[in-house]
Amino acid sequence: MGWAAKYRRADGGRRRGGRWRRAVLAALITGAVVFPLSAAGRPEVPAPAPALLAPLSASTLDEAYAANRANAAEATRTAAAHQDRDRAATDRALAAPARRLLRFDGRGSGRVTEVLGDLARADRIAVLVPGSDTSLDTYGRFHAAAAALHVQLLRQAPAGTRTAVVAWLGYETPGTVSATVTTTGRAEQAAPHLRALVTDLRAIAGGGPRIALLCHSYGSVVCGRAAAGLAVDDIALVGSPGTGADSVAALRTRARVWAARGGDDWVENVPHLSADLFGTTVGFGTDPVSPAFGARVFAAGDGGHSDYFSPGSTSLTNLTRIVLGETKAVTHD
Repeated sequence: MGWAAKYRRADGGRRRGGRWRRAVLAALITGAVVFPLSAAGRPEVPAPAPALLAPLSASTLDEAYAANRANAAEATRTAAAHQDRDRAATDRALAAPARRLLRFDGRGSGRVTEVLGDLARADRIAVLVPGSDTSLDTYGRFHAAAAALHVQLLRQAPAGTRTAVVAWLGYETPGTVSATVTTTGRAEQAAPHLRALVTDLRAIAGGGPRIALLCHSYGSVVCGRAAAGLAVDDIALVGSPGTGADSVAALRTRARVWAARGGDDWVENVPHLSADLFGTTVGFGTDPVSPAFGARVFAAGDGGHSDYFSPGSTSLTNLTRIVLGETKAVTHD
């Protein structure tokens, strides 16, 4: 067999292999959209409607905190009356006098926006945007991530620099095993709420503070959908399956865009594609840590998908530097 025939045969095999892999992938994704895996759903948790708040500003901040704590206390009593001990415990913890709740809604999977630090006087504000399977029922681990960042900021911030962390559970996150986690639908619903949060933060803290969005996993899709023209200074994508955009330029943001992935993060194996199936956009496009995307890639150590905010980790140290604007100190692999 001549070299040309061998080349045609090999090249045809590669094309068939590529088509086969794409076909299998499309079938799997289609199955996720059309025949989603279902589990026994958690019963809807009854709770009072959210507190009615005055427009947020530095002068109304304490009033908002108090109203939302009172609402969480009422949600505690409602959950307890329905024998939902776990939800009652979560609501009770959020109703404690030391908690600073910018928003709270105990209904269903729940929504909460919590502040760690003095938001009205902050020079640097970090907003954590969570990924899949985050709800009031799992809020403890999300709060732990925010608390770890807050502690690290207090340690690393230069003298006189005031910081605050905002843990934003402001949308219904998708389940890890669900059709919604493969599409941009939840992110598109969430993006206006994230944009509204940034508007609130500017109203409270003024135009001076620098704001960084720290977006984990599916949260990076939310940040991608909200990014265009948003008044933030940095967007950091960690454990990201993609943003729904093919490049930093496509995000249409003036912010510095960062990306990192831990050495043991399973999201590395997620196919980076985007396709329209049955009127739904499936997949999230270009890998944010790839050169083609154009982000500032930073070191995240050897951690897994849930380790980006672990105390003492390379990832947390670099995220803290990003929030503080210490860009030259950020390390790279």
